Amino acid sequence: MASRKPFLLRIDPELWADLGAWAKDELRSVNGQIEYLLKQAVQKRKGLRRQTNPQAERPGSTAD
Repeated sequence: MASRKPFLLRIDPELWADLGAWAKDELRSVNGQIEYLLKQAVQKRKGLRRQTNPQAERPGSTAD
């Protein structure tokens, strides 16, 4: 397994409870749920970036 970067996250208690319930429904820990959601958000953003500027993802290419 790849090493992971630990960090402190301050979060609203109500949001924490909501994440905990969601994580429980999906059989994950809250930490695992947060990581899953962040990965989804990053992948979505990368996909949107490729759609709006396909040249940006190719090394050595220039947009004209």
